[in-house]
Amino acid sequence: MLSDGVEDEEKWLAEGIAGFQQNAFCMHRALDSNNLRDALKYSAQMLSELRTSRLSPHKYYELYMRSFDELRRLEMFFKEETKRGCSIVDLYELVQHAGNILPRLYLLCTVGSVYIKSKEAPAKDVLKDLVEMCRGVQHPVRGLFLRSYLSQISRDKLPDIGSEYEGDVGTVMDAVEFVLQNFTEMNKLWVRMQHQGPAREKEKREKERSELRDLVGKNLHVLSQVEGVDLEMYKETVLPRVLEQVVNCKDELAQYYLMDCIIQVFPDEYHLQTLETLLGACPQLQSSVDIKTVLSQLMERLSNYASSSSEVLPEFLQVEAFSKLSGAIGKVIEAQPEMPVVGAISLYVSLLTFTLRVHPDRLDYVDQVLGACVKKLSGKAKAEDSKATKQVVALLSAPLEKYNDIVTALKLTNYPRVMDHLDHVTNKVMAVVIIQSIMKNNTYITTANRVEALFELIKGLIKDMDGTPIEELDEEDFKEEQNSVARLIHMLVNEDHEEMMKIITTVRRHILQGGPKRLPFTIPPLIFSALKLVRGLQGQEGDGVGEEGPVTSKKIFQLLHQTIETLSSVSSPELALRLFLQCAEAANDCDLEPVAYEFFTQAFILYEEEVADSKAQVTAIHLIIGTLQRMTVFGVENRDTLTHKATGYSAKLLKKPDQCRAVYACSHLFWVDEQDGIKDGERVLLCLKRALRIANAAQQMANVMRGSGGPVTLFVEILNKYLYFFEKGNPHITSNIIQGLIELIATEMQSDSSTHDPLADAFLASTMRYIQFQKQKGGLMGEKYEPIKV
Repeated sequence: MLSDGVEDEEKWLAEGIAGFQQNAFCMHRALDSNNLRDALKYSAQMLSELRTSRLSPHKYYELYMRSFDELRRLEMFFKEETKRGCSIVDLYELVQHAGNILPRLYLLCTVGSVYIKSKEAPAKDVLKDLVEMCRGVQHPVRGLFLRSYLSQISRDKLPDIGSEYEGDVGTVMDAVEFVLQNFTEMNKLWVRMQHQGPAREKEKREKERSELRDLVGKNLHVLSQVEGVDLEMYKETVLPRVLEQVVNCKDELAQYYLMDCIIQVFPDEYHLQTLETLLGACPQLQSSVDIKTVLSQLMERLSNYASSSSEVLPEFLQVEAFSKLSGAIGKVIEAQPEMPVVGAISLYVSLLTFTLRVHPDRLDYVDQVLGACVKKLSGKAKAEDSKATKQVVALLSAPLEKYNDIVTALKLTNYPRVMDHLDHVTNKVMAVVIIQSIMKNNTYITTANRVEALFELIKGLIKDMDGTPIEELDEEDFKEEQNSVARLIHMLVNEDHEEMMKIITTVRRHILQGGPKRLPFTIPPLIFSALKLVRGLQGQEGDGVGEEGPVTSKKIFQLLHQTIETLSSVSSPELALRLFLQCAEAANDCDLEPVAYEFFTQAFILYEEEVADSKAQVTAIHLIIGTLQRMTVFGVENRDTLTHKATGYSAKLLKKPDQCRAVYACSHLFWVDEQDGIKDGERVLLCLKRALRIANAAQQMANVMRGSGGPVTLFVEILNKYLYFFEKGNPHITSNIIQGLIELIATEMQSDSSTHDPLADAFLASTMRYIQFQKQKGGLMGEKYEPIKV
């Protein structure tokens, strides 16, 4: 249901339209009968409906448009009257006898249009007379619509260049003067509206003023269409006069709208050449004006202008556009101390966008913008406001998106300083964005200095910031963040050994600050990066000479040893053990026996002292055995020592099946299938016999778990080991031994049918088929297998 005020307004509008239509009808009859006196009488009464003060601008506009249409018809009548001999001068005098000033001035403007077309008087004189006469209406709404009518009927009659009204007595300056004067008076009326009426209706008045703003702005559009307004006239006359009115009106709404109008209606080239003048007005505006939006739109237009053609770029350099914009933004921020931080940052985002589009090669400009932002943020709390944070992220993201290259961003000294002003959560988000940019563009960071700068940017992911407890972080998010850091480490490379060593040292220094939950993610990629360098140094020892002497494998291994020890001290012994074994293999490749032995020793110490879980022990011992099997660097004494430890720990595992499998795995330590590999068949047989004894003991245990494989399964597994070494030519593994083992398995399977395992049956059947296949294949291997009865 409509409110009472709206209902009243609808009623008043209906009454006004009814009175208007009645007088318009009478005016039409007078026009049809060529009765000039009655036509003027009824037209004046019709236009008197515009004298109302009860309608809102929106409703008043309906009446105005009806009047406009009727006045067009009346103008045609006046034109015909002059053709029939009526003096236009007399007509111009006659309409001024209308009783009320508002209808009088509408009629005067209408006759004035015909007067100018008749060319019986200079256009400039008639226009000057009309614009002065319109001062008689000082009611804001009525005055604005009246002057809007004057602007509309005169726009095609201005003494512009090339116009039929241009001449000795009328120049383009007269046209400009008329439009500027009309604009000035309209703006005064528009501003005056805010002071009329009670304070409680201020919001309503502001809404009404907003509805009327286009009436004022159309004057600037008319000015922009005047052909004679060239750059010189715009610079010397038009812009200073318009800005003077904008600044002096001291009205927030008017200043914002008119500045926006100036930017939108006049050519980009004019803005570029008058930048200093236009920007000079900005700090003089009211502090409540949304100047950031105005300046942002200006910079966007200039950016588009610069992008339109490469030929205009020298103009930007010539007028020092960046310096002027940067200076103006600084002055605006200084002149508006109450401006929210988000407003200031958004200005710098716009300036940075302008800079990246117009001067992409000027990194000093980009850094200058970032530095100004840092200055604004300094002394403030972290940017926790969501809008401010969003703007800071936009500021930081712009260079990444423009250059698609983090290396370029790393050259910006103020980039990390801006990031420091983000709250911890957003800082981490931005760090992930940076890493994603590196991965997406496949960017390699190749110097220690740049790595240092990069890790300064992503420090929110590297270590705890602002005292935020790591336990409060989402586990999945934390893992994803740390995995991204781990992937990043592989992008930090350099073919130069000295520089690569510096990179590794730099990365190590940063990630060791990460704490116990981060190190398991970040240390492994660092270790493998360093091991890659070690392998690159093979045969080139000492080629890279750093400040502390040559870069050598031994120095790198020493660094690796210290790093992995750090990991083992933060409750990640199993991971540390794996890394020690990786380093041992690398030392083996470098033919560094003492180094390899030390890494194995550390792995055994971790196994003894830190690995307590039975499953972890099984995994660890198999890793140790597998790695030791591949080692070729050890002499007899060191190898025997390590092998003895491995077999000893294998036999001490908690569960018998695990013991059995670890012990028969140790058999490979005594038989390496290479030309110069160790081949101690007797000790192989001892391992396998020991495994058999353990399997036999497992059979006697009542608590053997089916899930880990029953005794028969273990026997079949051991049988396969026998077959392996039998084929490899171990003289201590004979067909008789294998035959005996097969019979043992058969006996065991028949003795207790309740323990039959379908998987064990299938495994044994497969093994028997293999033996049968070897016998049928013939040749030397067939002869070896021939004595074995399946």
